[in-house]
Amino acid sequence: MTEEEKVDKWEMYMEIQQLLKQGFSKVKVAEKLGISRTTVYRYIKRNPKTMSEWVKNTKTRKKKLDDYKAIILSWLQQHPDMSAAQVLDWLQEKYEVDISESTVRLYVRELRKEYDIPKELESRAYEAVPEKPFGSQMQVDFGQTEQLTPDGKKVKLRFIAFVLANSRYQYKEWLDRPFITRDVIQAHENAFRYYRGIPDELVYDQDALILVSENSGDLILTREFQAYKEEEKKKRLRDT
Repeated sequence: MTEEEKVDKWEMYMEIQQLLKQGFSKVKVAEKLGISRTTVYRYIKRNPKTMSEWVKNTKTRKKKLDDYKAIILSWLQQHPDMSAAQVLDWLQEKYEVDISESTVRLYVRELRKEYDIPKELESRAYEAVPEKPFGSQMQVDFGQTEQLTPDGKKVKLRFIAFVLANSRYQYKEWLDRPFITRDVIQAHENAFRYYRGIPDELVYDQDALILVSENSGDLILTREFQAYKEEEKKKRLRDT
């Protein structure tokens, strides 16, 4: 077993233990970490002494994300409400990092604790949107819900919704994991095919998957979503 594999196993072990201490069931822990229940049981049965020896060997070793520590820290300080899933998305988008979401989640958690960066939810001002003509505007929003499976287990589902402003006709896509920017882009393509066209205007709930920041009303989009927007603009110009 390589040292990196040992580090990953230790991080997984610690995350399982933390979730169990927070009161989550073994089934829920498996769902949250995206692993099987068998894996959870296997880690629980591990000898704590062996795991302790691993942590002694890995405390002084470099972590996979240490090369990106400064940039991740700057993201969290600029955007305290940023999720670990968004950090992973940006790392893959900007640096093509090949790493698991659980590793990123644990690293982000440690940075928040070390630098005292609590996760904050940005308050937003809402105002009524005047009614638009048919086909002129589409609203795009994100959300999540918990549902029961046929065997009575709770699962968290995320969705992106595309709603035509006038008719309130809806198109939704669901995932059993956090969305990343590529998912959002593909969902746009599917929605346009479903509606057989693209509205004149799209209104977005400000989400970190598409928005980096807002500067005096000017939205600064993530690189991948900005590139998608520009490509769609070129297509529409060619079609006119």
